[in-house]
Amino acid sequence: MLKNENSVEVVIYGAGSIGNHMAHACRNKDWHVTMVDPDSVALERTRREIYPSRYGQWDESIDLVFPDDVDGTADLVIIGTPPDLHMEIASAVLRGQPPQVMLIEKPLCTPDLDGYEEVAALVKKTGTIVLTGYNHVVTKNTKKAEQILTSHDFGKPQTIMVRWLEHWGGIFGAHPWLSGPSDSYLGYSVRGGGACGEHSHGINLFQHFARFLGQGDIKKVSCMMSEVEDGAAQYDRVSSLNVQTDSGMTGLVVQDVVTEPAVKMLRIQFEKGYLEWYASYDADHDAVLWQCEGKQAEAYLIPRERPDDFVGEIDEVERILQGSRTGGAISLEAGYQTMRVIGAAYSSHRSGQTVEL
Repeated sequence: MLKNENSVEVVIYGAGSIGNHMAHACRNKDWHVTMVDPDSVALERTRREIYPSRYGQWDESIDLVFPDDVDGTADLVIIGTPPDLHMEIASAVLRGQPPQVMLIEKPLCTPDLDGYEEVAALVKKTGTIVLTGYNHVVTKNTKKAEQILTSHDFGKPQTIMVRWLEHWGGIFGAHPWLSGPSDSYLGYSVRGGGACGEHSHGINLFQHFARFLGQGDIKKVSCMMSEVEDGAAQYDRVSSLNVQTDSGMTGLVVQDVVTEPAVKMLRIQFEKGYLEWYASYDADHDAVLWQCEGKQAEAYLIPRERPDDFVGEIDEVERILQGSRTGGAISLEAGYQTMRVIGAAYSSHRSGQTVEL
């Protein structure tokens, strides 16, 4: 158990966009950060371009190293590499010097779940608490939505609809060294890219609120996709999933990489009203909107900036390190259940049949 937050040692694998976001979030807690990447160009880009452009100046207390130079046991390991490397790195870390907490960026792995069983077995053996990077289920708008759902009588939930629609130009804007989808995992569904993998916040958000409302996990998936082949790249640009939960509730999750401006929202329809959850409701706010029992509709706006998206994850890590939490909404199991739905979505699209989990 940690005596104070200043003793936290953090190792981050991957010096790309997510690695820099996580480094900044950890430094805001005065934790010591080591960023790891096999590419010297990526490390230098972090020092000279990414971090200073986002946060004002480079933080000299951050160590930049190659994988062979990682020294010592970390309290927290964050894996922010492409998803097809997640399980390989997680396995190596858990076999070597397992940390107290490991945070793996979403999606957890590739759609075929390759390597997951080995990692799950190592987690059980080592006792490391592993989290997955579905940060939107621990942000302020989600906490506010949960509070409203608990304090109001909406009646029985009828359906949940999620739209996570965003042209991925923003992703490439944050990665100017990439010329397009084929330059990274993003253009390859089998590597965890495409709309179904990269924007799987939509699936995960549906699962989170379905569980919160007592509707169970997704049991059946029927999916149609719009797929693209561009040279070596092959990915889904639109994925539309009709789903059914253990309780029999049906819903819809649509994810794409083509919509501009973006739409990131969830709507729960109840017998007596509705609740809507928004990320980036406008340029400066997330939001929760609701109407219950015929009363006037209400709205709650939450000021936000991009770095705020990662605060909830790191706060959760801090609580775990202090012994007061065990992972909950962003647990390894939650990330695994999202991957199962992603895999089922591809199987359903290719077979033209409903897939039962």
